[in-house]
Parts: sequence; C-alpha cells; structure tokens
Amino acid sequence: HWEQAPAVLLCRFPNSDPLPQPSPGSSKHSLSYSYLQVSGPSQELPQFLSMVHLDDQPIARYDNHTRMLEPLVPWMEMVKMKSCLDPDWIFRADLKSPQNGHPQNEGLHTWQAILGCELGEDGSKGYFHYGYDGMDFISFDKETFRWVTAQPQAQKVKEEWEDHPGWFQENKHFLEETCPVLLKRYLSFGKEALQRTEPPVGKVNSKVVDDNLEVLTCQAFGFYPKEIQTTWTRDGEACVYETLRRNVAPNSDGTYYVWLSIEIDPKEKNHYWCHVMHDDLQEPLLLAWKEKPDEKLQHPGSHMALGFHVANGFQKETLLI
Repeated sequence: HWEQAPAVLLCRFPNSDPLPQPSPGSSKHSLSYSYLQVSGPSQELPQFLSMVHLDDQPIARYDNHTRMLEPLVPWMEMVKMKSCLDPDWIFRADLKSPQNGHPQNEGLHTWQAILGCELGEDGSKGYFHYGYDGMDFISFDKETFRWVTAQPQAQKVKEEWEDHPGWFQENKHFLEETCPVLLKRYLSFGKEALQRTEPPVGKVNSKVVDDNLEVLTCQAFGFYPKEIQTTWTRDGEACVYETLRRNVAPNSDGTYYVWLSIEIDPKEKNHYWCHVMHDDLQEPLLLAWKEKPDEKLQHPGSHMALGFHVANGFQKETLLI
C-alpha cells in the first residue's frame, strides 16, 4: 500500500508481520536512498526527487509533483510499508546554499544526498553523504558522532548540526536500525529479481572517417548482472591497447549496456571481431561488422547514429555513436 510521505523519515510495519531473513546468494547486499533537490529559474524541473536502490536495482521513486512513493518493480507492490521519504528531513532549513548572498552565482543549483546501509556476514554499516553542485559537501560519521566537511563552506552547517544532538540520534537510528530492517524486508520480496540473469544483445556499427581510417563500435546491451567481458580481436589476437571503451552503465529497466570502439584500416575490417562473454551466455557472443545494402548509397563520410536514453538515478544522458 503506497501512501503520501509522512513528516518523518521512518518506516513502520504491522506488528504481526514477522521480520524476514536475508535472501540466499550473494553474501553482501545494500539499500540506498539517493536524493536530488533542484533550485533555479525553471519551473519544469521537479524540486525534489528520490530513487531507492536495492543492490544495483532501482525499486522505487518519489518526487514533489506526485507526492507519492512509486514502485518501479512489481514485487514492491507487495511490501506493506507506511513509508518514508520526507524532503524536509533530508534537506533541512539550515542546509543553506553556499551561493547565498552572491547574486552573480544565481541560477540552477543542486543539492544531492545519499544514505543507506550494507549488510554482510560481518554485520551492517551505514553511510550518509551530501553534495552540492556535483561536489562532496559534508558527510556523517556515525562512529565518532561527527559531521565531516569536504568544503570550507560546510563548516557553518557542521557547527549548527552538531549543536542539535537529536539530529545525530535520528541519523544513527536510521543507519543502524531502520535501514537494515528495510534491507532484509526488501530482500525477502526481491530475491528472485536479484538472482535473475539477462543475456546481452550485441551489434557492431561503423563510422568512416576518411579513406584510411574507420571506427568500429561494438555494443552490448540489455544484460544483467553487471559483470561482462568485451574484447576486440584481430585475427584472434586481443587488441588491448588499441581499444577505447566506456564503463558499464545502467539502463532505466535495471539492465546494463557497454560499448567499445577501435580505429582500423578500412581495407582490414573483415579481420576484426568483437567477443562478448557473460554469465547468461552458454558460449561467447562473436560480432563482426556487416554492410547493409542501403549503406552502399550513403556518402562515405556519413555514419549511423544510435541513441540510448540512460537513466541513472538523477542523471540522464544520450549516447550518440
């Protein structure tokens, strides 16, 4: 049952609902809450947005337009939760912008926060970090009961927060008590989704630079879990130093994509193959460039452009190749 967020960041459950045990499989799991608050002239942007991740999977979101915590995976509908995400608890009134009093710096600014916990064989540990305009700002050390600044502008915030012991107790309670309970609960419902596997789909594209230079790009997408091995080879030999690769990145559906490219002599393109290995493939996926009939009509300098819309928490980008 999904309800409007209450005034306090707490999660309460029916007394009759027993505490679930962690799911089998991986010995370490995590639950994280990522927050974004935007201030600026545009009224189109949400002022507040939050994403909840179980391990690396997005499971729920919240923004100030809907005022609702929305499930992103079917099993979250079954979680009996009277929860949780109040922006006033995260972005307190005393968390003032470092730009205050500087009109020349007015414009679009962002506060980000991430808090959560990890649960492993050696117990649980929590974390709570703030960032401003993409830079680390201040973080909570629950062992020393201190806020640790990352910028000089955060010193005033640190002093104000350390004068309020109740704020420390709330943070410590959430990180040590509430978050691990939530993590175990979510694992009991989402273990099948976390244990699923999705094989990669692959393709190779070509971009002609000139008569003596061509770029081959190998793409693998739609796979889960994240771990994957991709390699360009020439006549069976790995092209390690010649390959330009991007890090594996998430798609909005919880799967991943990756690409890697290599510059070649166009006359030798038939010597190159892309090798893709993943847990859900019985044998490696071998990909080579194949000319399509309509590509013969294209101008030599033209190329195919493929766009992938990627949602990673709050950042969105389009990758053009």
